[in-house]
Amino acid sequence: MTHSPDTAPDTTPFAPPVITGTDERAALDILFRSLVDVCRRHQPELEGVLHGRALIAGMSPALMARALQVQGIWFQLIAIAEQNTAMRRRRHVERTRGRDQLGGAFSAVLADAARRGVPAAAIQDLLASLRVRPVLTAHPTEAKRVTVLEKFRRIYLLLRELELPRWTERERHTLMDDLRDQIELVWMTGELQLEKPTVAREVAWGLHFFDETLFEMLPEVLVSLEDSLRAAYPGASFAVPAFFQFGSWIGGDRDGNPFVTAEVTRRTLRRNARASLARYRDAVTALGRTLSISERALPVPTAFRAALAARLAARDDAEAIRRRNPGEAYRQFLTCVQRRLDATLAALDAARDESGAGGPGYADADALIDDLRVLEQGLAEARCPSLADDMVRPVRRMVEIFRFSTVRLDIRENTTRTTRALQALWRRGNAGEPPDVAAPAWTAWLEAELARPLEGPPDLAGLPEEARETLDTFRLVAEMRTRLDREAFGAFVLSMTHAVPDILGAYLLAKTGGLFLDAAGIEVCPLPIVPLFETIDDLRAAPAIMRALLRIPVVRRSTRQQGGVQEVMIGYSDSNKDGGFVAANWELAKAQAKLTRIGEEAGVPIAFFHGRGGSVSRGGAPTARAIAAQPPGSIRGRFRTTEQGEVVSFKYANRGTAAYQMELLASSVLAHALDGGRAPAPPEFDDALEALSGASRAAYAKLLAHPDLVTYFGAASPLDEIALLNIGSRPARRFGARSLADLRAIPWVFAWTQNRHGITGWYGVGSGLESFLDVRGEGGAALLRRMFAESRLFRLILDEVEKTLLTVDLAIAADYASLCPDEAARGAIFAMIEAEYRLTCAMVTAVSGDPAVAERFPQYRGRLAERLPVLDQVGREQVELLRRFRGEADPEEREALKSALLLSINCVAVGFGATG
Repeated sequence: MTHSPDTAPDTTPFAPPVITGTDERAALDILFRSLVDVCRRHQPELEGVLHGRALIAGMSPALMARALQVQGIWFQLIAIAEQNTAMRRRRHVERTRGRDQLGGAFSAVLADAARRGVPAAAIQDLLASLRVRPVLTAHPTEAKRVTVLEKFRRIYLLLRELELPRWTERERHTLMDDLRDQIELVWMTGELQLEKPTVAREVAWGLHFFDETLFEMLPEVLVSLEDSLRAAYPGASFAVPAFFQFGSWIGGDRDGNPFVTAEVTRRTLRRNARASLARYRDAVTALGRTLSISERALPVPTAFRAALAARLAARDDAEAIRRRNPGEAYRQFLTCVQRRLDATLAALDAARDESGAGGPGYADADALIDDLRVLEQGLAEARCPSLADDMVRPVRRMVEIFRFSTVRLDIRENTTRTTRALQALWRRGNAGEPPDVAAPAWTAWLEAELARPLEGPPDLAGLPEEARETLDTFRLVAEMRTRLDREAFGAFVLSMTHAVPDILGAYLLAKTGGLFLDAAGIEVCPLPIVPLFETIDDLRAAPAIMRALLRIPVVRRSTRQQGGVQEVMIGYSDSNKDGGFVAANWELAKAQAKLTRIGEEAGVPIAFFHGRGGSVSRGGAPTARAIAAQPPGSIRGRFRTTEQGEVVSFKYANRGTAAYQMELLASSVLAHALDGGRAPAPPEFDDALEALSGASRAAYAKLLAHPDLVTYFGAASPLDEIALLNIGSRPARRFGARSLADLRAIPWVFAWTQNRHGITGWYGVGSGLESFLDVRGEGGAALLRRMFAESRLFRLILDEVEKTLLTVDLAIAADYASLCPDEAARGAIFAMIEAEYRLTCAMVTAVSGDPAVAERFPQYRGRLAERLPVLDQVGREQVELLRRFRGEADPEEREALKSALLLSINCVAVGFGATG
């Protein structure tokens, strides 16, 4: 919302308008006036900052910090208003035009499939293999604490209440008072993490979204699919499995994070299990209160009566249950279920406290699912099918989706750690030093050990602590799959995979840890071992690696036991950091296409796990278009993707938005699978992308190879200061080194975004396009225009590049550049960036035909226009704060400046809606 600096503060009493239709302006007005009221109450001297009349320069560090927090709060409120408006627009489309006209809905995809003549049997086959799993990652680039997320959630709900026309003026003012109170609480609650979060706090952050929205809304997504199937295929019958689950890396990702140990993972699993069990107990308790059905009013079916008798016979308190609800068979049954859940929770807590096991609880989620099915069937046979479908079935669906683990926890480790653990095992049984990991002798040892039967549990005594910890993790997986839930784990993700022996080594560690299923320990690994290919070189090597891997018997046996599919993870962040935006996207597409063919040849389909971040530079893009742009046949109904940081809160903090985002993801996967037979891109498109990729990567590599880039980047951005934000438990660098190569992709992108250079989302694109046109001439220009119109991948690349270019501001970037004391370095690097920026703007508009960058995205430009005036001001203030902070010697003054500086970083991140 733009506020003219010349506008005098409005002090008249505010009568909150009714928010109707898609009136985003009314919502913004309500939120802005409420924030102004809070500002007047606590810090009236900052009201001018909100109205755009006062500058922060010259304020004390403490007042500057408060001013920056005010601006950050306003950005959050803008986002809430936009999210609320988007939800209203979707409802309006569904109400006035029908659900099949709503983009991203199952009904639209299935209506199209029915029009194209896709038979119901083909839809059912696809549903049977459909697997969609967003994965919450262990490095949330989220600057908001859980307590602040809860307050913003309340503000969203109050804004939704204010839409309703039923309130009297008195009631609306009461709602406004409540909304203002919530904003005031945000004002008084520090947004910054005062301490670096522990893994336990990250786990709590992740579970917050399940408690608030996902437990309730994900079963609704399955209901939406069932409704859409009935509408598109009337008369057909479909079985819809629990195809959508959530995964997580939180508490399982130990790649470069020394704080994630086997014991931390154990506590994480129990905490996740408790969250789901507590929700089931609450749901069953609510059913027991609701289903007050008397035998005198409704005869109890014989089969259900027998099932109830069997469950009562297994309990010591059966008579008490009968006396409590005489003649109410369904309540008695639910009481048995509730008490078994209580016992399951007690046993879980007892194990956590190491004080022994509890009473006769459920052995696993399947047993609880069976009980709920019996209840459903009993109600249906009693001629109450709607009660079974509307009340019991959603609870059963919830258990099928979340089981006794809430999420499927992935374990991630890098090959540096796994190789050291394997070398320690080698030394236990061999003299001298182990062979080089690239030597044939190393591979031969791995294969021999995998073929050798185990002789009882391994003795880990005498191994280095790091090796014991790695093996303990695999032992934990073996233990908790049996004790907690067979689906408690998703996969073992091996980052920095470079060769086949890396993957075989992970199999050997799993075997040594007791994870193999057979007694001899040579046959099958039940936990999927997923290689992660991250850099350009690794993506190029991936097809040969997987071709060789899928010939190995233990791998083929294991994939067969796991469902007949081999998963491969591909990294968007490191490939972008390694090769630039165009090269990363093209190499990712090529790798998927080649790996898909290799899986077909081997008879083992390959499914992809997409390691995406929130920003464009790390794979962030509109969900439906990003999935549609994947190579034909590369999804086939199976899709995993990471959800990180601010993306999680944007998508899942509110129920309506969460339901939409989950359905959008699932329907996009379904649409791609239904469209899997589409022809691949014409060869000339691939040739053009290959040429563009090479030329753009050469320009990008030239910048990275400049000897002064590291000096410039560290000085002209808040790179080191970002680490002070305490937004994740992991170090910013994997191994503590200070090289550009070892810097994680998140702070790499984060810092370039803060300093308004944004090179990670566009640098090299202009040079690539110019080089292509220089070589191909007018024919090349015509080809690029054709690709812009017809190639989903090329269009997605160019669209996202243009959106990123809108966030670049060379004037503010020059202010950051002034922080670099090396004049020669500053001049050389900034000149390269400025020249490439201007070239890229010219080239992309030449291809698109638009008069200006991103002209075809009016909504995006409008959202950005709401924020840029404040973002520009905060950016300039951040430059001065960096200058003062870095030069300040007095500890107290430096601490005050640090608080303001971190709030400025937070404010920019919130304004752009992305960090790393």
